[in-house]
Amino acid sequence: MTDAIEETARTTTTNLNYLLLGPDINRRFVSRGVEVNTGTYGPYPTVIRDGRTIRSHFSFDRHGFQLLDAPTSIVDFHNKTEVEAHYQAEVAKHVKKSFGADFVHSQGWMLRTSGNIPKKKTTDQDGKPYRHYGGLQPSAGEVHIDTEPSRQLAYAKKLYAQSRPDGPGFKRFIMSSFWRTFSPPPQDCPLAVCDARSVRDDEGVPNVLWVVDRIPEGEEMFREMDDDGQLAAAIFRHNPEHRWWYFSGMERDEALLFKFHDSDSSVGWRVPHSAFWDESFPETKKVRESIECRTIAFFEN
Repeated sequence: MTDAIEETARTTTTNLNYLLLGPDINRRFVSRGVEVNTGTYGPYPTVIRDGRTIRSHFSFDRHGFQLLDAPTSIVDFHNKTEVEAHYQAEVAKHVKKSFGADFVHSQGWMLRTSGNIPKKKTTDQDGKPYRHYGGLQPSAGEVHIDTEPSRQLAYAKKLYAQSRPDGPGFKRFIMSSFWRTFSPPPQDCPLAVCDARSVRDDEGVPNVLWVVDRIPEGEEMFREMDDDGQLAAAIFRHNPEHRWWYFSGMERDEALLFKFHDSDSSVGWRVPHSAFWDESFPETKKVRESIECRTIAFFEN
């Protein structure tokens, strides 16, 4: 599965949080500035390889991810008006070119930080309930994929019909994340991605997403809810065969593009990922600020 060149990569060891045995109901509640899982996670010592010096080695079909040169026109990623007006179209162009797709549908964006998040009211300034879109959230600190395989074809068909009502249809789709860090390197809490070739098709447990104004507590988190009607992520138990990578010192004109779900499962079709605390640069590391944009790339008939 591995190539000799991969053994030349620098490594660092950290803890990644994998799902442990626990409640049968797995849910992820998100609200402004906070995200809580009902599942129990535990740290596993894990080797992370630094792909910086061999970045041209990685491919979407084999590994499921690539580090791209992706210049951006955005001056201030904290300016929501500027980002909303320009960034999703910019990302769609990069994704379309990278995958060779016919059409790309953007699904919104989110800022994340490893630093402190200012406390705000649970509703937006216009009084509307919290939307999990365009805000500032903490870095995601457990091994997961933002999509659960069994729900994705129906979701892709729905989005395609909405965005391309007169389109010819599609034969393949790729859901992905376009991840950019815009704070100076080296970042203290970068993103690690798992080589798709090291992930078995039968791995992963559904984790149902609930966007709420207030995070429930105690038994309220496990009450009867229509989980089947919600979007869900996949969360993972520890597998020593998982092979992890990151790219140290990412600059703002680079982006990590990785697959959530490729309907063509004959290639590397999904990439578990997690933030981690990188101790490689203890004297110079800086708070990580990043922006992620989710897209679906369609290959039409």
